[in-house]
Amino acid sequence: MNQIFLNRMKRLLIPAIAALMMIQSCGSPADSFKEQFDSISNEIKEQYAPDRRDKCYEPILKDVDGQKVLYGSTTEQEAKDALLAALSEKGLNVLDSMIVLPDPAFEGKTWGVISHSVANVRYEANYSSEMATQLLMGTPIQLLEKRSYWYRIVTPEGYHAWVTVGSVQRMDEQELNTWKASDRLIITTYYTLFRERADLTSPVVSDGVWGNIVEKVGEQGSYFKVKIPNGKIAFIPKKDAVPFNNWIASRNATAENIIATGKAFMGFPYLWAGTSIKAMDCSGFVKTILFLNGVITRRDASQQAKVGDDVNIEEFPGNLQPGDLLFFGRKATEERSERITHVGIYLGEGRFIHAATNVHTNSLMPDAEDFYDGTLVRARRIINKADEVPGLVSIAKHPWYF
Repeated sequence: MNQIFLNRMKRLLIPAIAALMMIQSCGSPADSFKEQFDSISNEIKEQYAPDRRDKCYEPILKDVDGQKVLYGSTTEQEAKDALLAALSEKGLNVLDSMIVLPDPAFEGKTWGVISHSVANVRYEANYSSEMATQLLMGTPIQLLEKRSYWYRIVTPEGYHAWVTVGSVQRMDEQELNTWKASDRLIITTYYTLFRERADLTSPVVSDGVWGNIVEKVGEQGSYFKVKIPNGKIAFIPKKDAVPFNNWIASRNATAENIIATGKAFMGFPYLWAGTSIKAMDCSGFVKTILFLNGVITRRDASQQAKVGDDVNIEEFPGNLQPGDLLFFGRKATEERSERITHVGIYLGEGRFIHAATNVHTNSLMPDAEDFYDGTLVRARRIINKADEVPGLVSIAKHPWYF
């Protein structure tokens, strides 16, 4: 009797279990659609926009009243076209509402100039997001889209990230050209204060730092009367600024000048993503030093490691020259790729200057008391390479400045 009962239960349970397993393995149609979409989208991203620092590709799939709708944005028309074609080929029908940037809603007003002394730039459009870089007052930027109180932007070196709307004076192309043609000044002291009137007791309008660019509108005694990019009128001591065009003409990014500028920041604090004299990370230090010598380079160490000419480091330090960039991290092996995590500027005689905790120098000689034990991965020569190699552009020849 018990055996008959068990046999009957087996005949009932086995098909039920098989059916349950099939349901679980297949999932719902919605899950299957989303999985296929994500797989295709990831392949497109890898092909057209693998690095979020250089290009935007953020498709978003939503279900609206039973219809699959493609939202999101990208800077790459080809990526969007490829995505739609691949989805269609798989029979995944979507309603296209994806925006190709710059957002047409900007109606041509797709430019801006930073109006804070130092604006913090983040990877996502919220204050809790990781900081990506910083931008100085007077830096021209391209606006891609607006999300709440944030602009997605492109910096002069091509970096993609987000900055608060309040940090930017938005412009159309004609307004930007007017700004470029104006009588500009650049701050040439560590710190200054923009004041309401031409005296030291006047209320402060804004702080200013080395490298800020403003428009000169007049003079009053020992002060320049200026217009900050946000339109506010202020005064700064004449000793704290020089005409921007004169400054540009005087730039000469020799090894001696780059090293001298770097040493001017000895002891200045380290800040992740810092790219101003207030504080800086390792690549922000390099970028700031080059900018103050009239050259714009890439933002991150892993990007800077691809700029300039490669220098053989096998016979260290024989092939290195002062002003070369030194890159540290993990060397490539058969199992793992190269990884750059740090950068500094070579001073000569086995020493280099870098930002780590603060700006200081270290030796690369193992028997030195201040030996730096990071793994030297590569070195790049950038002296006299501006406007000759990708990723190294003189400010004088950058179309966003002139």
